[in-house]
Amino acid sequence: MSEKTKYEQLPASAFERVPMEGRMHDKKLESKPVGYFRDAFNRFCRNKSSVVAAIIILMLVLYSIVVPWLCQNNYTRALTDTMYLNYGKLPPKVEGLEWMGFSGTEVITVNENDFYKLRAIADETGLDPIVEIIAGPYQDPSFNGKGKATMYYDLRVDEYYRMGMMYMTVTQQEYDAIQAWQDEHQIQIIFPAITDSKQSDANIWYKADKKGKPTLSKVDKDGDGFLELTNIYKTTTPTDTSYHSTMRIAADNDPEKPLAYARKTGTSSAPGYVIRVSKYNYFQYRYGFEPAFVFGTNANGQDIFTRLASGARFSFLLAIGISAINLFIGAIYGAIEGYYGGAVDLVMERVSDVLSGVPFMVVTTLFQLHLAKQVGPVWSLLFAFVLTGWIGMAARVRMQFYRFKGQEYILAARTLGAGDFRLMFKHIFPNSLGTIITGTVLVIPGVIFSESSLTYLGIVNLESSTRTSVGTMLANGRGYLSTDPYIILFPALFISLLEISFNLFGNGLRDAFNPSLRGTE
Repeated sequence: MSEKTKYEQLPASAFERVPMEGRMHDKKLESKPVGYFRDAFNRFCRNKSSVVAAIIILMLVLYSIVVPWLCQNNYTRALTDTMYLNYGKLPPKVEGLEWMGFSGTEVITVNENDFYKLRAIADETGLDPIVEIIAGPYQDPSFNGKGKATMYYDLRVDEYYRMGMMYMTVTQQEYDAIQAWQDEHQIQIIFPAITDSKQSDANIWYKADKKGKPTLSKVDKDGDGFLELTNIYKTTTPTDTSYHSTMRIAADNDPEKPLAYARKTGTSSAPGYVIRVSKYNYFQYRYGFEPAFVFGTNANGQDIFTRLASGARFSFLLAIGISAINLFIGAIYGAIEGYYGGAVDLVMERVSDVLSGVPFMVVTTLFQLHLAKQVGPVWSLLFAFVLTGWIGMAARVRMQFYRFKGQEYILAARTLGAGDFRLMFKHIFPNSLGTIITGTVLVIPGVIFSESSLTYLGIVNLESSTRTSVGTMLANGRGYLSTDPYIILFPALFISLLEISFNLFGNGLRDAFNPSLRGTE
């Protein structure tokens, strides 16, 4: 009797029903499924240095976007205003951060004449540029005992107060507006000036000799270290009394003395006035705030904080645009190479080899010499980057296509009738995204660094009244490295921080999208 026949003859009572409760079976997943990008993000977050680098990059990007937008009406945005030059090379100044060096002061050594000029600024305007007398007066160490020795002082001075005075020409309407602002805010802008046109330097307090030649006065009658300005403002040249009849004279101005608060110029139909103003107070009138700049100002009087943000924004946009173009060209070129292989790959690789052998520096220089005249320096630089920049991306995509095109899921899709285009960009390309994204992101700092190097060397000039770049700021600050190092310091810190952060960020992306390459260089 067979085993089957034996079991068939058993009665139903011989069987016992086993309850399903407690039996092992598949359970419903309690957690949500994790996709490819979510899994990569989780791995990236476990790399603390990369996360910190990503935060720094985000802050730098926000800085480049927000600051130019907030300061779009700031006086520092253009070079066309001749007034800007009067506020050049001011050191960083931030209220409350003086202990960190953001005090707007510098230590300088001046001779006795310059010391008196600084004293005169304080006596006339109330803005004392001398913060501290470190040493002095002391004799010139090289003095040989013949003649009169020059005396020197070591001072800590407030460069914002040290700006002193300047002459400027205004219309009748502008003159009246300044007078009205003075009355409203009780801040004096226009100060007395010798009407003799031979006095061209408003920062030096003069008296004139019989020939009208101005000479520096050092009168100190009461011995308090300050000059008596009533003795300084003297001239032998008579003042036209008609000026006084049309000028607004302050109560403390003696009409009998040859002083005026303005000098007429222009024509009778379009009168103008030459006035002597305090740079510090005029700044408040013109721009609505007291001069105080986080990163200081450059030689053109532009706020480095705002200018650097504008330059960073331009550098970011240029780098992102070049990276996107290189990705588009390189992805298509590399996909065709890797997918078809054979003779197609051989011919296309030789084309890449020829282009990669062309020196980038030579291409950029030639484009700037010839192409820039037709399309401008920015488009010329972009073409130079794109001419050979896509080759690395194409090689990366080609390698990934060789890696995945022989997989079983590609064979299955081809068996089901998928065409070449669908296989390339629907099945193979998405699986290569990890490596491609990493390479694309790392192109950005490479472009910024290359652009900075080219502009620093003077091969490319991207400077204009409305545009600059980080490299341009580095090049412009090179000449002030020994005298005003802050002009080049902050652009150098920006690009250094950016390059280090992108390097760490790129390592994190590589480990996140391709864990098999973790720890490799």
